[in-house]
Amino acid sequence: MKIAIAQLNPVVGDLTGNLELVLAAANQAREAGADILLTPELVLTGYPPEDLLLRPVFLAECRKMIGRLIDELDGITLVVGHPHGNGSECFNAATVIRDGRVLGRYEKMLLPNDAVFDEVRYFQPGIAPLVFEQDGVQVGLAICEDVWDVEPAAAAADEGAELLLVLNASPYHKAKQSSRLGIAQARVEENALSLVYCNMVGGQDELVFDGQSFALDKHGQLVAQLPAFESALGFVEYRNGTLQPGNITPDLGEEASIYQALVTGVRDYISKNRFPGVLLGLSGGIDSALTLAIACDALGADKVHAVMMPSRYTADISVTDSRAMIERLGCQYSEIEIWPVYEAFMNGLAPHFAGLPMDASEENLQSRIRGTLLMGLSNKSGKLVLTTGNKSEMTTGYATLYGDMAGGFAVLKDVAKTLVYRLSRWRNTQGEVIPERIITRPPSAELRPDQKDQDSLPPYEILDAILQAYVEENLSRAEIVDLGYAAEDVDRVVRLLRINEYKRRQAPVGPRITHRAFGKDWRMPITNRFTL
Repeated sequence: MKIAIAQLNPVVGDLTGNLELVLAAANQAREAGADILLTPELVLTGYPPEDLLLRPVFLAECRKMIGRLIDELDGITLVVGHPHGNGSECFNAATVIRDGRVLGRYEKMLLPNDAVFDEVRYFQPGIAPLVFEQDGVQVGLAICEDVWDVEPAAAAADEGAELLLVLNASPYHKAKQSSRLGIAQARVEENALSLVYCNMVGGQDELVFDGQSFALDKHGQLVAQLPAFESALGFVEYRNGTLQPGNITPDLGEEASIYQALVTGVRDYISKNRFPGVLLGLSGGIDSALTLAIACDALGADKVHAVMMPSRYTADISVTDSRAMIERLGCQYSEIEIWPVYEAFMNGLAPHFAGLPMDASEENLQSRIRGTLLMGLSNKSGKLVLTTGNKSEMTTGYATLYGDMAGGFAVLKDVAKTLVYRLSRWRNTQGEVIPERIITRPPSAELRPDQKDQDSLPPYEILDAILQAYVEENLSRAEIVDLGYAAEDVDRVVRLLRINEYKRRQAPVGPRITHRAFGKDWRMPITNRFTL
């Protein structure tokens, strides 16, 4: 028996387009001699469809798509993921179709309701396994979360399943693939069955799906693995009671994997929302340089417009290095002086600022002028503004509302500053596009004379470690101090994190690359006095 694994990139809500992806994969798989085609979780709707599932007309259209598959598909057994509405109930389902007949329908048993998942809002849990026969083999189904616990796979095995097919929409974060493999191997070892795991690929708002679909033989050995971050159709054979060795695409390294996740997130957000291209402010600093490199890799240089907006505080080397990067990448580039605009604003504010010392008000005004200029260019061209702030800045509030936070997609929103440096150096190993001086010079917002980021923040190595412990690992203030970090540094970072929640709530979405990003997985109250 030959099994095809369709690692597809659907678009949420594009039911007809997603149906065509499935049909095309089915035709290709049948021509290659496959007996079964396995598709991702909710492939007909894209994942997550969120409140579209609350619209009766949406579920009705999904039923029509299943009807079309029943009518149009022949010569291969299809396992397709879709929502299944049953009166007032809705299930996250997989239907098995062959030659105009429905062989069975499986309903997901375990509904995740943590991190980025909210399936309890939309679905009822299934209560029964599904096992069907294909070429004399008993085949069971599971959907994503089902394999993260013992019972669903055990229930399928109890019904006689020799082979478990798993449909998934499993979002990416660092080191996720090793976790998936470990969980799947546990299910294989517990139940003495082979397993095929089909995962979605592509970007959907802040989520990125990395694919890396795989197959394990009945001993838990990896026998096939599809590429990361690419649509693909893979094949694996089941004979003599187990899956046979096939093609295994090697894993990417950590920096390569994260970088490709960011590229995928940008590419799909722009293309799926049909923007003609992107704009971004280029400062001569490392954050905007990395954002520019990602944008050009994702979209092509012809769809990227970088704008340098110098002030009297902008160092000459910032302009020089920005121009050097543009020469290497070949994207559109403009320079707009902001000081005349700044002086006009200051003249208007002079009566209200009279007698008051200069502070962050004047600095933020420069950032807001730049944001206004970018948004003006965006309105005129239709291109989306990419913001360039990183996770360290979003944690501490070192980002200006309606200034450098103005835009539609925050590429580095989940990338800590120390990781920005690692990714920049990795990207240069693939072809040097970021001038070395941008990477090595001390970071600065260049909003006042001789300004450096570390004038008012702990060193980034310390800041990012505290950030990871508090935000991503959910440790308390006391636990972080016990790790050896100075109490004053921890208190400062935690305070800045807490008082800047209102800013993060207004920030654009950006690709999630850690297991806890400032997005779906971070739902802190804005008004909050808890400090531990």
